Amino acid sequence: MRTLISTAFISLDGVMEAPGGEPGYRNSGWTFKEVAFLPEAFEIKDREQQEATAMLLGRTSYEAFSQVWPGMEDFAGYRLMPKYVVSTTLHDDDLVPGWGGTTVLRSLDDVAALKETEGGPVIVHGSATLNQNLSDAGLIDRYHLLVFPLLLGAGKRLFSTTDKDTQKLELVEHETYANGLQKNVFDVVRPRSSGPAPR
Repeated sequence: MRTLISTAFISLDGVMEAPGGEPGYRNSGWTFKEVAFLPEAFEIKDREQQEATAMLLGRTSYEAFSQVWPGMEDFAGYRLMPKYVVSTTLHDDDLVPGWGGTTVLRSLDDVAALKETEGGPVIVHGSATLNQNLSDAGLIDRYHLLVFPLLLGAGKRLFSTTDKDTQKLELVEHETYANGLQKNVFDVVRPRSSGPAPR
């Protein structure tokens, strides 16, 4: 079983939208515009490129990242990594050449099947809607969160608002930095099977 990791920059009120300066959003660029940069706070981003063996994206994030990331040295570790895009509308002709092999998945069942294959961790970047759907389906195993000391108000949230059973998390790594950022790594706690009833 492969581990599915969701990684995100989020504000304290859970917004993940437009962290790097995407247009059309009032507080766009909040990761570098509002908080002083400290290289040590982003160590986990380098580690993710070394440890992940595949990337999973929603269509919108794939279309955004594939136009920028292939030529960026900061993301060189992802160039040849296999990529999977969850979309009902994207076709093979829409995929960007030269950014590693990319497979289109049509459903969350396809994601569940991917998790059953051999291999190491699969990492999810961006992809707000996909993250919420994966969480609701119980497919996320771990969260890598860099929490910024900001309240942004409007914007897409990382976490689903679906009325569902409580999902417990275990904090397995944590650090705070001088600029107010917090690194929180959580494992999703799976309910233990009660097994067969005693006779």
